[in-house]
Order: sequence, then C-alpha cells, then structure tokens
Amino acid sequence: MSAYTARTLRTFLTTWYAFMCQYRAEIFLWAIATSLPLIMMGVWVEAGNSGQFPGFTAVDAARYFIAVFAIRQLTIVWVIYEFEYHVVSGKLSPLLLHPIDPMVRYITELLGEQMARWPFGVLLVGLCFFIQPQALWGSEEDPGMWLPAWWRVILAVVACYAAFLLRFLLQYTIALLAFWLERVSAIDSLTMIPYTFLSGLVVPLQVMPDAAREAVLWTPFPYMVWLPATLIAGGEVDLVRGFATLAGWIVVLWLINRWLWRKGLKHYSAMGA
Repeated sequence: MSAYTARTLRTFLTTWYAFMCQYRAEIFLWAIATSLPLIMMGVWVEAGNSGQFPGFTAVDAARYFIAVFAIRQLTIVWVIYEFEYHVVSGKLSPLLLHPIDPMVRYITELLGEQMARWPFGVLLVGLCFFIQPQALWGSEEDPGMWLPAWWRVILAVVACYAAFLLRFLLQYTIALLAFWLERVSAIDSLTMIPYTFLSGLVVPLQVMPDAAREAVLWTPFPYMVWLPATLIAGGEVDLVRGFATLAGWIVVLWLINRWLWRKGLKHYSAMGA
C-alpha cells in the first residue's frame, strides 16, 4: 500500500467517523435494534439449563450469543440502500469523476459508522455480562472464566473483518443490479431470510442435525456470524475448512461484482448519466 493510498484511506475514515458522530443517538438506537442475539440468548440459556442439547450448556449459549451480538456490531451493512439512492437520483455520476472507486467510499463509510457504534456495543455487552454473569465467570459445572486464547482472538478478528467483507460484497453485488432495476433493496430483504436462519444468528450450528449443518456450511451465511462468534466463544470449529470456504466465497463474489460493475457502467452511461 502506497503512502498516498494510506493517507487517502485515513482521510476517508476520519471524515466518515466525524460525520457519523453527529448521529450518536440514532446509532445507539440502531445498536439496540440489532439486539436479536440477546433475545435469543435468553431462549438458548433456558434450553441449555434443560439439558435438551448435550454439549451445549447454558454457559456456552450465553457466551456464544454475546459474541454474536458483538460480531453483528462489526458486520452491519446497508450499502444497497445508499447505492440504489445514488443510481436512481443520479448522484452516482459525480462520484465516478473521483480518482477512486466508489466502493472505497462505501466501505470507509461503513467502517466509520462501526467506530462510532463501538462504545454503545461495549456498553451493551457489559450489560449482558451483568444479566448473565455465568458467561464471564462460568458456573459450578464449568468454572472456567471466559478468557479466549490469544490465537483465538487474532483469528476471530481476521474472521470478523473477512465476514464484514463477505457481507459487503454480497449486498454490493446485489446493489449493482440497480443499474437495470429500480428497487433492488427489495431483493436484499429476501436475502435476510437465509441470513437470519443460516448464519447462526437464531440457531447455533452446533445444535443442528449433522446433515443440515453440512449443507449450511457450504453457503456463505455461517461465515458472516457463526465462524467468528464460535472462535470468540471457545467452540470447536474446522479452521481450515472455515477460512477456505470464507475466502472462496469472497473471491467468487468479487469476480461477479467486478463483472457487474463494468457491465452496469456501460448501461448507466448509455442512459445519458
């Protein structure tokens, strides 16, 4: 990375962070709006206490869903709404005059919002530990304190930002259909269904039947939440298969994205934009 590129990225990030800080109250409400994992934590803690899922205790459930909530704060993407608005309103045209791909602008905007969101996320995670102290300190059956190994933390951070990139590429690739369609955000609503049920957001993959889990692991959705959350929570995961599949989906979506971008620009120019 050249010094010019590094300065450009730093300028984008600081600018977007300052911009997003204007909306701290709204961002706090957004953080609360993504509290579905905390609701599911209460459900799965009760299931763990019932003993219906051997190998997945109440402590495992509490740690997993707190990790899911934290991962969600780092992988929120709404680029499809921004891009659709820019195409429909014609505001994409001035962005094309800039000597940098608009994708960089969209990514740094999301990263700037993450930086503004994190204090609220940490506050809510602290509230979770207050409500479910066994997640931090363990119980009589599992007295170990929740202190992930250093290598798990490093891998979880890598997996988390790879998950963010995967989710961004999936949504941005769909967003590029805005060159031909008027309301592509409706398509994103459809992808939320498999994302909700296959990503580990509602049901941990550990408790799925083996055949169902094997099928789900070939889709991109578990790598957007389940993989980094399981790493942080201390669960078992096939690292080689997990990161290889994650990288494979990123490459596939990147190639489709760049192809659609070139085709879409020609169509956009032909429309006189």
